[in-house]
Amino acid sequence: MKILEKMEYLGKEFNLTYRDCDDFSKLDYTKCKQCYGVCFYNGKLLIGFGGRKQGWGLVGGTVEKDEPLEKTLARELQEETNTEVIKYWPIGYQVTEGETNLQLRYACLVKPYGPFVSDPDGGITAIKFIDPKDYKQYFNWGKIGDRLISRAQEIIKSKEQ
Repeated sequence: MKILEKMEYLGKEFNLTYRDCDDFSKLDYTKCKQCYGVCFYNGKLLIGFGGRKQGWGLVGGTVEKDEPLEKTLARELQEETNTEVIKYWPIGYQVTEGETNLQLRYACLVKPYGPFVSDPDGGITAIKFIDPKDYKQYFNWGKIGDRLISRAQEIIKSKEQ
């Protein structure tokens, strides 16, 4: 599935393209710049508060030089939320118009290592586990957000049966 959408971020409007993708190994690694998780623990969606916009959203971050994508996902979730990635599957990727960088999205099952204390970089200041159907009370990513949440739930349900 392909979704084209206009989004506002920090007062600027962007055109985004999202595409479903079941296998990131076929993508150009040099263009994969971010990994974010649509993460679940006991059926609840993990969200974090912070970032440049100081709001709620999915958690993840930037791929470090030569770092495997799955390691980026695990490292960012551990650093930002104190959770361990138990299982993960590709959902899709997003591209901002005028850029070639890919922002990868994964469906994840996670488990807390312990209570959230703080993100060492200070980017995420709080986390919550919420009912996924309530996500728009915290952040609204339009059709792309709807697709990410529903596709993550579908993938997890199909893999866990």
